[in-house]
Amino acid sequence: MNKQREIILLNISGEDKPGLTSTLTDVLAHYNVNILDIGQAVIHEDLGLGILFEVPAKAESSPILKDLLFKAYEVGLNVKFTPIPENKYDEWVANQGKERFIVTLISKKLTAQQLAAVTKEISDQGLNIDVISRLSGRIPLNDKNGNSKSVVEFSVRGTPKDIEKMKTCFIDIAGSTGVDIAFQEDNIYRRSRRLVCFDMDSTLIQAEVIDELARKAGVYDEVSAITEAAMRGELDFNESFVKRVALLKGLDESVLKEVAENLPLTEGAERLFATLKKYGYRTAILSGGFTYFGNFLKTKLGIDYVFANELEISNGKLTGRHTGEIIDGNKKAELLKLIAFKEDIQLDQVIAVGDGSNDLPMLRIAGLGIAFHAKPKVKASARHSISTIGLDAILYLLGFRDREINL
Repeated sequence: MNKQREIILLNISGEDKPGLTSTLTDVLAHYNVNILDIGQAVIHEDLGLGILFEVPAKAESSPILKDLLFKAYEVGLNVKFTPIPENKYDEWVANQGKERFIVTLISKKLTAQQLAAVTKEISDQGLNIDVISRLSGRIPLNDKNGNSKSVVEFSVRGTPKDIEKMKTCFIDIAGSTGVDIAFQEDNIYRRSRRLVCFDMDSTLIQAEVIDELARKAGVYDEVSAITEAAMRGELDFNESFVKRVALLKGLDESVLKEVAENLPLTEGAERLFATLKKYGYRTAILSGGFTYFGNFLKTKLGIDYVFANELEISNGKLTGRHTGEIIDGNKKAELLKLIAFKEDIQLDQVIAVGDGSNDLPMLRIAGLGIAFHAKPKVKASARHSISTIGLDAILYLLGFRDREINL
């Protein structure tokens, strides 16, 4: 009769010190055991190490466990052994083909209430949490500037019972507790995003350029009334655009430069673009605004592509007309596809970021569509949203850790 295989789970805890893993695995190496799984985490200098190993067929486990106990005592660690039945191990192996997802929590300060609500929904959906990782840096107790970020990533396994219900629940939790929650399929595309396309006004910059130009031209109230009519559905984007640009007739070209030089960048924009550039991502502005300002940001942030609307200028003055095709929501989606094709990038590898309803077409076709500080209607329609911190939150959705991000 064949001897039953001995499989043992070794759990070790205690104060973290250099060389502990080496010391313990050296004992296992002496007995030629097979390592079936291993995982380690350190929280505030407290070590948690797990090693699942198989005892060689002709060996006995007793001497191995004695030596491990002695070595753990020598280095001041607590040790626990758990025998794992072979059928349980086989069942565990069989589960490795299940779907995997990434749940990312982004907040200024992560609370137990947020964690409890999110993990309960994960559990209710029949998902199992495999790994929890902190992506943000260590949080100081006294953050006088209010610049701290707390970002945690869950790797979960299984098939959600009702994925739409889960997403709705996450939206409710986000709204009631002040945390952004992203839920992504953990596949090859999630790990190989290559192109990021941005809306400009109220996304890359904290302003609507046409409003700033209207103020300079003394027609802000008239432009604002047209904008509100468009939001009520009385005008489509193209019609409202033509009417608003017409009101800018006679504005001196020098005003464009003045406005451009005073555009307020969105929090986290410079950190985001420096990091994307460092790691070889391509970037684009797809805007219903104006090319003059898009090109200004292109130079400032190192953006690769700019597509926006061209204001017609004659004798140093705005004519009140535009040249070329109007960039509306559908055109943004077309341009996103065009850039992806030119760069030989799959749409699943593209990220789109915007705040308005005319951004929804591109948010929907991108592999990762993000509503950034958007209105409720846009947030509800987009698959992901960021509302708690700046644009650099996008990096956490890509799996970046603070130590990998340009400051």
